[in-house]
Amino acid sequence: MKSNQNLDMGASELNQTLERLTDEIMANHQNQEALVLVGIRTGGAFLAQRLAANITRRSTRAVRVGVLDITLYRDDWTQLSHKPLVGKTELPGSIDDQEVVLVDDVLFTGRTIRAALDALIDYGRPRRIELAVLVDRGGRELPIQPDYVGRAMALPSGQRVNVYLTEMGRPDEVAIELGPPARS
Repeated sequence: MKSNQNLDMGASELNQTLERLTDEIMANHQNQEALVLVGIRTGGAFLAQRLAANITRRSTRAVRVGVLDITLYRDDWTQLSHKPLVGKTELPGSIDDQEVVLVDDVLFTGRTIRAALDALIDYGRPRRIELAVLVDRGGRELPIQPDYVGRAMALPSGQRVNVYLTEMGRPDEVAIELGPPARS
């Protein structure tokens, strides 16, 4: 661990938080036939897969899960100093008239979620879209609010939240690090 890093959530607490989010999502979606979890690439995609696995393990029905790439929907992509890497969006079929839970790792300004909503609507007209985030760090610039929150915290502008997952080649943890926050 770097010296400028404070561990906010270790692997055990992260898993407990995902179990609680699973409980909350299942309580609001008893008809799992219409439920689709869509993770925002990259961290949100892995979290959506974990939530879907939790729901599937607890129920009699496999939950559909997809991945949404929002690169070209971001309002800052033309300002990036490097050429953005565009990933693939993979949805498990039509999202028309489905109940979509959009999943991301960290909610900050709301701009990533705005881009995700624009991208998602281009693929169909869901009956309902909800938002699940592992960490809500506050600091909104747009009127975006999550329906499911793993952990809410207010951080000063000199800190950022990084979510590390085993799927990314790191041990599961949420770390508060020094430095400017990502503008997402």
